[in-house]
Amino acid sequence: MLNPIEIIPGVIFYSHLTASRKEVAAFLGHSTLILMVNGQLTFETSSQKTTLQKGDILLVGKNQLAQLRKTPSDEGSYETIVIILQEELLRKIALEEQIEITEKYIGPVNMLIPSNDFMRGYFQSVIPYVRHQDEKINNAMGMIKVREGVQLLLHTLPSLRNLLFDFSIHHKIDLRKFMLSNYHINVPIEKFAQLTGRSLAAFKRDFNKVFDAAPRHWLLEKRLTEARHLIEKKHKKPSAIYLDLGFESLSHFSRTFRKMFGKAPSEI
Repeated sequence: MLNPIEIIPGVIFYSHLTASRKEVAAFLGHSTLILMVNGQLTFETSSQKTTLQKGDILLVGKNQLAQLRKTPSDEGSYETIVIILQEELLRKIALEEQIEITEKYIGPVNMLIPSNDFMRGYFQSVIPYVRHQDEKINNAMGMIKVREGVQLLLHTLPSLRNLLFDFSIHHKIDLRKFMLSNYHINVPIEKFAQLTGRSLAAFKRDFNKVFDAAPRHWLLEKRLTEARHLIEKKHKKPSAIYLDLGFESLSHFSRTFRKMFGKAPSEI
């Protein structure tokens, strides 16, 4: 089974795991609504950490890097339903319904949504899309479900309009602070540039000014230095830290570690 499965391409996803805990890095370009059907999900950014249990609903703000830790339940099942609130659709809703931002949103960017009959009923109505994956469901039907989800979010928490409908362009943010908080997340350099409000060329130029190094070289050295610290000082096992530090496999981590320090991680 593919994981996750696209129910409506780019809009509604169903994720199912039966293996042991899985950790992944993710870039979320759009606001996202997640229902925890079974198991546990830990969602962590540089400023927030949230753990979802069965039945929890999480709204995730757009343009974020995050570490996801997926843990099956005691019965061995992990399931989520994920709905992408694409900005193009949110802009259309704002125009059609003349929604205006009255003030800057100052609440948490990621938040657990209070469960009520409306939200529970909404996700129950999405279940048939998941159960009948082989049937062709057109995008128009999918967008109707997304619109409904947006309206129910605003009904539950009206202040969310200032989060969902904020289309302002992000200004350049503090590059040093951002990179020191997120260096361990395994995403392309282009995503780091986007999230700091820069073009790729401007990001590389500013990065070199701040760190006196190219981004890829600095990221690798920073991750390996942190790995050595965790192994030597915190007595962590290489197999327990390589994913958290942005390496895709233990073998890749071990090779690059040996190349930099002259020893394998297990020899430190």
